Amino acid sequence: MVNLAELRDILDKQEDTWLSGYATKSVQAVRRRYEERITQGHRQNFAVDTDRILHSRAYTRYIDKTQVFYLIEHEHISHRVLHVQLLSKIARTIGRFLRLNEDLLEAIALGHDIGHPPFGHDGERILSDICVSQGIGPFLHSVQGVRFLDRVEKNGRGLNLTLQVLDGILSHDGETHLERLSPDREKTFAHLEEETRLKLADPGVSLKPMTLEGCVVRLADTISYIGRDLEDAVTLNLVRREDLPLEVVQRLGRTNGAIVYSLVSDLLCHSFDKNYVGYSPEVGQALASLRAFNYERIYNNPRIKEQTPKIEGLFIGMFNRFLADVKQKRLDSPIWVNFLAEMEPAYLESSKPAEMVRDFLASMTDAHFLRQSQESFFPQPLPARFA
Repeated sequence: MVNLAELRDILDKQEDTWLSGYATKSVQAVRRRYEERITQGHRQNFAVDTDRILHSRAYTRYIDKTQVFYLIEHEHISHRVLHVQLLSKIARTIGRFLRLNEDLLEAIALGHDIGHPPFGHDGERILSDICVSQGIGPFLHSVQGVRFLDRVEKNGRGLNLTLQVLDGILSHDGETHLERLSPDREKTFAHLEEETRLKLADPGVSLKPMTLEGCVVRLADTISYIGRDLEDAVTLNLVRREDLPLEVVQRLGRTNGAIVYSLVSDLLCHSFDKNYVGYSPEVGQALASLRAFNYERIYNNPRIKEQTPKIEGLFIGMFNRFLADVKQKRLDSPIWVNFLAEMEPAYLESSKPAEMVRDFLASMTDAHFLRQSQESFFPQPLPARFA
């Protein structure tokens, strides 16, 4: 019979034998705080991070957060939780062929969109404008994801995740089109803080992950949503498959399954046993054409933006309401009862009132946001009989 320490040693040695020389070994993981129980248990570092993300409150909230389409009641339209699961599967499939660390891939994939506010990228844009007006800088879901996991979870203590996972989340931006990506390996927690400041100063800046696994997640992010969003749009009768550019159909296909298979296959063939991941020029150009099509016909389609001004008004009203509640210490306010009352003193002392409100609003699911808006701004029934 082997003990737990021996099991862990066996797994570490298996990584030495199996993983690519470009992969990130579990023994290379770096944390802010040393935890003896991790070194003594059977789970390797990135497996621990995966479990911590899965059991976090922020992960639970994926279930009712918008992917692209909000305020549409349709059981077959993707929510954020499905996108995250698809990304995890695709990234681990790529990682298996490239002999990368699948635990690290899974942890980054599952955590990459933790920071998204309600109502997807429209909610992100609205909340960012408010945050800028409040003097706390723009709101970016990648930065907020690191903040949730590192500073807000566990009542403000954070989850003590590894640098490699937090870096992958910060630099995952799948909205930026790339045909090839290589890692910037020499990073520390000081670099993480500096890149966070850099991203807030210039949201358009493109950060390179420190691991090849982080690079895979970044490219796989696009693979996981680009065809799935098309399927949702077809289901909603926003676009027709016949409308797709000929280049896209010829190179990638016209269904999500075909598109995912084409992109993954091309990426594997052009990335195998290399210190980068990327596509052939032809497939990279077809992907760029598909992205342009999706932005024009889906993401910026005015037919799905009719209610966005109302959502913006609710964001502004709730932010102002909760900001006043924090400043005036109204302990019966939802932000105190449901959020701040549980937080450690370190969080309360290090966060400005506007930052607390940002964290609270960003944590909400779509349904929670709408429910809280109704309770805040609409008359509520009084009891039939007063005590």
